Amino acid sequence: MSKKKKGKSKKGISNLTNTILGILKKDRNQSYNYKQIAAKLGVNDASSRNQIIKTLAKLAAKQEIEQVDRGKFKAIVTAEYHIGILDLAARGSGYVISKDFDEDIYIASNNINKALEGDEVEFYVYKRRKRGRMEGEITNIIKRAKSEYVGVIQMQKNNNYAFVIPDSTKMYKDIFVPINKTLDAEDGYKVLVKLEDWPEKADSPYGNVLKVLGKPGEHHTEIHAILAEYGLPHDFPDDVEAYANELDTSITKEEIAKRRDMRQDLTFTIDPKDAKDFDDALSFKSLDNGLYEIGIHIADVSHYVKEGTVLDDEAYERATSIYLVDRVVPMLPEVLSNNACSLRPNEEKYTFSAVFQINDKAEIKNEWFGRTVTYSDARFAYEEAQVVIENNTDFVIPAKAGISSINTKIPQKVSLSEKEYKTKPEIAKAILVLDRLAKIMRKKRMSNGAISFDKVEVKFNLDENNDPEGVYFKISKEANKLIEEFMLLANRKVSEFIGKQSPKKTFVYRVHDEPDDSKLANLQGIVSKFGYKLNFKDRKTTSASLNNLLKEVVGKKEQNLVDTLAIRSMSKAEYTTHNIGHYGLAFDYYSHFTSPIRRYPDVMAHRLLQQYLDGGKSANEAAYEEKCQHSSNMEMLATKAERDSIKYMQIRFMEDHKDQEFIGVISGVTDWGIYVEIISNKCEGMVSVRDMKDDHYAFDQDQYAMVGRNTKTMYQLGEEVIVKVKNTDLVKKHLDFNLIGKPED
Repeated sequence: MSKKKKGKSKKGISNLTNTILGILKKDRNQSYNYKQIAAKLGVNDASSRNQIIKTLAKLAAKQEIEQVDRGKFKAIVTAEYHIGILDLAARGSGYVISKDFDEDIYIASNNINKALEGDEVEFYVYKRRKRGRMEGEITNIIKRAKSEYVGVIQMQKNNNYAFVIPDSTKMYKDIFVPINKTLDAEDGYKVLVKLEDWPEKADSPYGNVLKVLGKPGEHHTEIHAILAEYGLPHDFPDDVEAYANELDTSITKEEIAKRRDMRQDLTFTIDPKDAKDFDDALSFKSLDNGLYEIGIHIADVSHYVKEGTVLDDEAYERATSIYLVDRVVPMLPEVLSNNACSLRPNEEKYTFSAVFQINDKAEIKNEWFGRTVTYSDARFAYEEAQVVIENNTDFVIPAKAGISSINTKIPQKVSLSEKEYKTKPEIAKAILVLDRLAKIMRKKRMSNGAISFDKVEVKFNLDENNDPEGVYFKISKEANKLIEEFMLLANRKVSEFIGKQSPKKTFVYRVHDEPDDSKLANLQGIVSKFGYKLNFKDRKTTSASLNNLLKEVVGKKEQNLVDTLAIRSMSKAEYTTHNIGHYGLAFDYYSHFTSPIRRYPDVMAHRLLQQYLDGGKSANEAAYEEKCQHSSNMEMLATKAERDSIKYMQIRFMEDHKDQEFIGVISGVTDWGIYVEIISNKCEGMVSVRDMKDDHYAFDQDQYAMVGRNTKTMYQLGEEVIVKVKNTDLVKKHLDFNLIGKPED
């Protein structure tokens, strides 16, 4: 019987050359000897050490590494390193977006090197693939985009440890959690977990559970999971609530004396019928010189939210209110957002105003900016103001409620006492004049190259348990556009007032860059399938053809698809101190000034405007640029959360309609299936190619279609199909359809 030899290992370390190169390249300014490399690899036997020594010698001989000291080696840096942001695909590979390149750099999954979605990374480009696509490898993680993830916890091996399975398809690794860091979460519950470490030799990152969110699929759990996934807040800290509740919110004679008193001017608000805070109002007065004096009055949030306070710190961190399907997560505590800073009817309020004298041609003849005190005479819902516009009506306003009761005829007699009701027929005249002026301003804006994005918004009727009883669409009408035009006027004129000052003053602008040519070309390729043509010769023809496209698709089955694609072809608007104008609005100067209750950049704009009105010097540009970037980032996260909540509610709605057939439009075509958006409720789901069993279907990229190999049956982007719900997944927010066929002509 033979004896086994000891001390030798016939099995070598796999892929040792690339592993050593990876270690040296990652820390390219650090030198390593064979013992340090062996320690990093977790080996200490003689055979492995000898392999490392021989491999180091071979690499040095090939001049792929250099020996900088006896037995110490460094990588030879032949590549130029770049910085960028990683955009991961669901399957583990991704792209790095870098300002150093016109195109995104493809990163294969084996070159991701533990980087995660959104991380700021260092990388180098090492070759081109056959298709000419640039390819690279991530060499270092500079900054993690996030450290907290939502997922479902699964207990392992007699409950000695657990793994959290992330909800996000872009988180490609489960997270290991020691049993003492699970917060006693029950198996299968949804949790919020924080990444603590990702050891060199570990396949999965290590984490600890921060919060147990609840049972997956339950409404409360899923809404809080959406907020937690994006690191967004829910409740206010106790010290912030306490600070806000102790503020003096009374209207004092001393403060009024510092302001322009506009309480006698006819003033009213027009907002959504379910609005709880009113941060803007309009005042109207006919002047003896034939001009109209129109005031855009904005809640003076900066009067209460002072820099350096816990209230301001919290507002800055949030940067925006978040509008989910069943709730609003406000930027400010309720004592401010719904009370002191809300321009409620029949109440005096501190405001910051832009007041214009305008003629019948909607030309600005005079402007004034400053702090005011106002009194709102009435509150209108958009629907109520729309009745006035459409029917040229007068009405009676209940003084107690402050909400108008529309009458299609002028009341002959008011039976109630003057204390209970006051008649304001002059508001009807004001609304009609404002509507006429708004239409002139809008027409001029469009002729200057503005683009009209009136995308349909999906809304839900919810019962007391937050179950969706129905879906409806929010459409912008004349009353909405009236308010929009005057808010745009205030935003434009405030930024223009500061932007044109000399010497230059630091300010917070809302900018929108010109669209990318490749995105416009892609849009052209898709809409041509529906018979539409675009002209991108210059800025004017581009704007005109886009507007014409958006007008032509109204009411057609492909409207929502085309609207969405057109918006995606545009650059993203953002906040910055560096003004480049606003492409979509065709403004050379534009800011956000009109919604400080729900947007922190508006608060900054108020502060800066007052500083400059007082003769103050220009603010620190670098400090405000950092605040602008933070505000843009938080806006992006809030938008993602809002979209996720809509998707979640759409899936809940479809759960109760599993036996029903729907007509939908093919909104996307990929290798793995087709996406279909139901026309009646805008719910989108996927038909897997595996479930299309009447033929063998393949993706035809040129025709944006799935084509049957034998029958040549084609399912093309924008085509109508009949679908039925196959599966609803509230946890993953995924909707699967079965394809029934095509509607009969």
